[in-house]
Amino acid sequence: MSTYIGAIDQGTTSTRFIVFDRAGRIVASAQREHEQIYPRPGWVEHDAEEIWRRTLQVIEEAMAERALRPKDFAAIGITNQRETTILWDRKTGAPVANAIVWQDTRTEQYLAQFAASEDSVRGKTGLPLSTYFSSLKVRWLLDNVKELRDRAAAGEILFGTIDSFLAWRLTGGTYGGAHFTDVTNASRTQLLNLRTCDWDHELLQTFDIPKQILPQVRPSSEKYGTVCLNALNGVPLAGVLGDQQAALVGQTCFQPGEAKNTYGTGCFLLLNTGREPVLSRHGLLTTIAYQFGEEPPLYALEGSVAITGALVQWMRDNLSLIQSSSDIEMLARTVSDNGGVYFVPAFSGLFAPYWKAGARGVIAGLTRYANKGHLARAVLEATAFQTREVVEAMEQDSGKLVDVVRVDGGMVANDLLMQFQADILNREIVLPRVKETTALGAAFAAGLAVGFFKDLDELRATWSIDRRWNPQMDSSSREGLYRNWKKAVTRSMDWID
Repeated sequence: MSTYIGAIDQGTTSTRFIVFDRAGRIVASAQREHEQIYPRPGWVEHDAEEIWRRTLQVIEEAMAERALRPKDFAAIGITNQRETTILWDRKTGAPVANAIVWQDTRTEQYLAQFAASEDSVRGKTGLPLSTYFSSLKVRWLLDNVKELRDRAAAGEILFGTIDSFLAWRLTGGTYGGAHFTDVTNASRTQLLNLRTCDWDHELLQTFDIPKQILPQVRPSSEKYGTVCLNALNGVPLAGVLGDQQAALVGQTCFQPGEAKNTYGTGCFLLLNTGREPVLSRHGLLTTIAYQFGEEPPLYALEGSVAITGALVQWMRDNLSLIQSSSDIEMLARTVSDNGGVYFVPAFSGLFAPYWKAGARGVIAGLTRYANKGHLARAVLEATAFQTREVVEAMEQDSGKLVDVVRVDGGMVANDLLMQFQADILNREIVLPRVKETTALGAAFAAGLAVGFFKDLDELRATWSIDRRWNPQMDSSSREGLYRNWKKAVTRSMDWID
């Protein structure tokens, strides 16, 4: 009997391959970063071929760590950065351009053009018109890459988010295998009807996107095919989830009302809302949480914050105030508070709950007293403030109190941030024993599809708490800080024409 489940975790800044045992414990892992490409202000691209090479490398490195062979795996799954858009040649498998990353804002030019359709689009997809989603990225590529629209119409071009591109290569090599995506990634394209769980003809007409380039929409847990790589030859590919939905599954948030927050490049809070989609009135996204096999899909409300961990990276790379991202906590602890400084990181506009593409980043409250420690503290606090805005909107939409937030992602190692998050939310923050919940969610989905895991109860039994943070701040201080944050946010919107 196979002993392990593997998960490809293809994120915004790096790709990992993690091997889990039946108890959800990590037995091997490898990680490789890839280049962030910034051709113009607001443009963010990735080289899809580089991502594919990194995927091959991390699979081989993780397997070599424990001398693993294909027969050791029951299945593998994929979890991926969502919305990032790739178009590639159907015959050669070669991308026709760099991937346009979810953070990219070049499609802002289209927002006014489609404004009259926003209510219809939001009603079907649960998503506002925004540069964030795949629909306008596909439209931009079709409009701006030479002869691409004609080639797409002729059936020579395929579209996919990262999961689709990797699955195509994994199941068929460079020249392609299965062309599909799962319902969670499809729900982020702004082309999927949430209720039918299929591509919507009217939306395709609205955005002028030919249906023949789209992948097949399939459940998040299903045997899609087998891997043809030497390292994993014959292993079933059986689970696919967008990264934030994967973290929801990895945190075993299977009951309506359960929520998780992932602190990564951005920050993403998801609340399981059950069998019916809840359309937001307070700036959140309605999305598909997951679909296991032939079971009906479950839905979620999501609050998406574009820049959190990326702000720490900006402090490191653009200002050189820290040498590594982990240094931010030590620098922030050199001061006792933020010194009146607030940092609104609207580098790609403001996401939830505002959805203001024209907003720009601001640092507010500076005086001669402020130093780099205050700035570091403001950087960390920005993540917590933005999360509170999302939680408040979520409670208004769902009518439910989010009394506990399960957390994961790279920034949870920052004790100062996690305590401040509990303080500013006035909620308990809970960290699970297995912190790689995104990859774990993909592994859970793959394992369910092939019977490696019996059911959701078995998955719940693997989840346990590593640490808790409880609020310690008095109400007056909490509300005063939050009031000043709100003032700073209004300043970030002063740039909007």
